[in-house]
Amino acid sequence: MKLPDLEALAIFAKVADTGAYARAARDLGISKATLSKAVTRLETRLGTRLFHRTSRQLSLTEAGRTVLAGARDMVAAGEAAEALALDGAAALRGQVRLAGPMSFGLAYLAPTLPEFLAKYPDITIDLQLSDQTVDLIGGGFDVAVRIGALADSSLMARRLCDVERYVVAAPSYLEKHGVPAHPRDLSAHACLTYAYLATPEIWRFTGPGGEEVAARPGMRMRANNADALMPALVAGAGLALQPDFVIWHHLREGRLKRVLADWKPSEIGLHLVTPPGGHRPARVTALIDFLATRFSGAPWRASATR
Repeated sequence: MKLPDLEALAIFAKVADTGAYARAARDLGISKATLSKAVTRLETRLGTRLFHRTSRQLSLTEAGRTVLAGARDMVAAGEAAEALALDGAAALRGQVRLAGPMSFGLAYLAPTLPEFLAKYPDITIDLQLSDQTVDLIGGGFDVAVRIGALADSSLMARRLCDVERYVVAAPSYLEKHGVPAHPRDLSAHACLTYAYLATPEIWRFTGPGGEEVAARPGMRMRANNADALMPALVAGAGLALQPDFVIWHHLREGRLKRVLADWKPSEIGLHLVTPPGGHRPARVTALIDFLATRFSGAPWRASATR
């Protein structure tokens, strides 16, 4: 019996998940030529094309989509077997690829990692920070910290805590332009908007009586990072809807004031998200448990009350 070409199947799965030969070759640490030969070898063996190729785009054929499911299962099974072997040797070692949002990552996530690295000297961490939602599977990430309302997906999610959001402004702005009494008033105000909100052009609120309002803020500035809005916000350029972990110290020290306190923005949370699958390497579980311990109590909220 002829054994399946496991290497070619694994390479094919990586190309499909990354969507590009060059990126897949870089992630696997092999040349693009070697990778291309493996995919061609698999197509020849199967007697069908697995990709539609153009100069600008790479997409799966119907046969490719069929093969991909089995190839992913094979790779997952191989990774699980390796992880079991490592676990059997009681070895917490190897790399964990961790993704997170920029502001939270710099202020809270990164400062916790020295303690983790000291506790597990044989584990290394590849930390990637971006406010864009990264592709965990295609990017080869083991776990991601995500803040927001998660969309339905095949990913596994663990909610650690709520993240509160407030509409805030500098006292100088409120003295000059007045205080909004209702979310609908925001359309007449200068507002500073975070670009990666689910709907940046609409801010949704629930009132004290349970009524729901969709407000359209008057946009003065838009940025793809919450901290990037802070200089303009503190300088009095407008109002902003900001998460509590970014603004708590400004509120405590009086540089910002909360408005529309009776109106609650739509709920978001802090989550740990992992790819689907069965067995998880012990090193990944160790990091997940560590981060859950550190952030389940929303530590920035305790700082805000001191």
